Amino acid sequence: MPNGPNRPNRPIRPRQGAPGRKRRVVIDNPAARPSRPGDRQGPRGGERQPKGAPIPPPTGPVTVPSGVSVKELSAALGVPVAHIIKTLMGLGQMVTITQSLSDESVVLIAAEAEREVIIKHAADEEAESEAYEDAPEDLRARPPVVTIMGHVDHGKTTLLDAIRETTVAATEAGGITQHIGAYQVELNGRRITFLDTPGHEAFTAMRARGAKVTDVAVLVVAADDGVMPQTKESISHARAAGVPIVVAVNKVDLPDSNIDKVKSELAAEGLQPEEWGGTTQFAEVSAKQQLNLDVLLEKVLLVADAELELTANPNAEASGPIIESRLDVGRGPVATMLVHRGTLRVGDAVVAGDAWGKVRALYNYRGEKLKDARPGDPVEILGFDHPPPAGEVCRVVENERQARHFAQLRAQRLRTEQFAQRVKRGVSLETLFSDLQEGGVKDLNLVLKGDVVGSVEAAISELAKIQHTEVRVNVIHQGVGGITEGDVMLASASDALVVGFNVRPNAEAKALAEREGVDIRTYRVIYKLTEDIQQALVGLLSPVKTEETLGEAEVRALFKVSRLGTIAGCMVTSGVIKRSAQVRVIRDGTVVQDTSIAQLKRFKDDAREIQEGFECGILLDGFNDVKEGDVLEAYETRHVERDSLDEPAA
Repeated sequence: MPNGPNRPNRPIRPRQGAPGRKRRVVIDNPAARPSRPGDRQGPRGGERQPKGAPIPPPTGPVTVPSGVSVKELSAALGVPVAHIIKTLMGLGQMVTITQSLSDESVVLIAAEAEREVIIKHAADEEAESEAYEDAPEDLRARPPVVTIMGHVDHGKTTLLDAIRETTVAATEAGGITQHIGAYQVELNGRRITFLDTPGHEAFTAMRARGAKVTDVAVLVVAADDGVMPQTKESISHARAAGVPIVVAVNKVDLPDSNIDKVKSELAAEGLQPEEWGGTTQFAEVSAKQQLNLDVLLEKVLLVADAELELTANPNAEASGPIIESRLDVGRGPVATMLVHRGTLRVGDAVVAGDAWGKVRALYNYRGEKLKDARPGDPVEILGFDHPPPAGEVCRVVENERQARHFAQLRAQRLRTEQFAQRVKRGVSLETLFSDLQEGGVKDLNLVLKGDVVGSVEAAISELAKIQHTEVRVNVIHQGVGGITEGDVMLASASDALVVGFNVRPNAEAKALAEREGVDIRTYRVIYKLTEDIQQALVGLLSPVKTEETLGEAEVRALFKVSRLGTIAGCMVTSGVIKRSAQVRVIRDGTVVQDTSIAQLKRFKDDAREIQEGFECGILLDGFNDVKEGDVLEAYETRHVERDSLDEPAA
């Protein structure tokens, strides 16, 4: 008989085995078995640990990344997730188990758990990944990297212009350097790499970045001006970076120059001239007259040889910081890199922060094409997928696939850290009441575009300084490159203003802005940008309430009217009482009511105002408890538009 339509004929195996044979069933009980030496008996070889026994929490310092989530922090500290969420709720923060925490919250939770916590930021991780050691026989001498620092308009760019015999200062808007430039000069067959950093206070971050990548700092001080605030900041940046300082006293050719005054002021800042018994090298120069420029370069080389050992391995894979980056219209993303180690070649796969690419072309500071760049050389790189963040370390990797992978990991890490910095204020009755009282805070939304990353950072830093209790600047988007249709659409959807710094909108963006009613403002100097933004914020301020006292009236009689209430018979003792005025009821020097006038009569006739020395009848709005001897003070409130952010609200 077939077993089915699609199965072959096979003999059926009996279920109970052979006839007459009993089936044996064995039940194995592990507890009844005798113990053997090889059996697993628990963590200590004796009895097993009972289920649910508490595990002792870890001790000692713990390292967590910035932007750590609640779940990750719980595992690192050995603290239950519920305890962390409860602690943050007590601080007014509602968080979930996967939410990133700010550094302040991590420190508070660690203090609550009595644990020491070390927060590692993305910049620290990048610096650790770049740690390397080269064999002494592989090291070769490299050019010193020199940063020109100092106060605005003290002649830094003009001095550098005279050294390298170009005309950079003529191309800067308002004569102010707003980018970081890198250049090289030669003296007696030796090369020196110069970085020009802006001196305006808005570019403090860029100036600090320049000090971190340099070997020697040249502090330019005008002989007719002396030490200024940005001069002191430059000294602080150089000392924080641990680099020696060479002072260039500029403008010594001017008739009102005072070199001894400059030296004494710098000596007070800890820069003692060598001729005064100190260790700081001074050079008295004139950028316009090209006076003593060789002396300055010789002193730079002297300091580099005496205090520094400038060597690098040219045969390793190239790495170095990104000085600046921008989006070029014809060439795409362009990054300026200062090679610290190794040799960078055309065709190398590179990664810098969250940007990656393949080196398509290399250019030196003159715009000449290069095949490779060695340690100490500043070069422009073409081939990144987008402008890399300035200050990030650019390094060569094995291939483009690896570069893309590292860039994605870095982007995710930076995104997590940014989420952690966006700390939302918790809601409480106190903050809710204060917000309702103040009417909330008005935002001026901005879409900010710039030509280079450093300029965008400087503009955001300046805008962040505008602090006010009623209005604030909110940069909803920032980027590098020209103003596009996407920027206009974002501004239209967010009621924002489009601001361009050294960039212009294209024709399509202009037409779309006109249709959508979006205002586009473009600037070349940062002063104008901050001034206009401040004026725009003034327009958002609520008017100031000013109070003007009109007059006073004394209550001498009371008249009860059933359908109206109590009418006060008054004598106007000073000023004038107007029907439209507000009134304070003053009794024994204390204000008992603040209301308005419902009716004002002279005998039986309605009156608009009553002058001093006349009697009148006054019915107060919603207040009948007026008594004889009370004083009614009439006043008016006016709303005056404010013309400055410094003017307080009444």
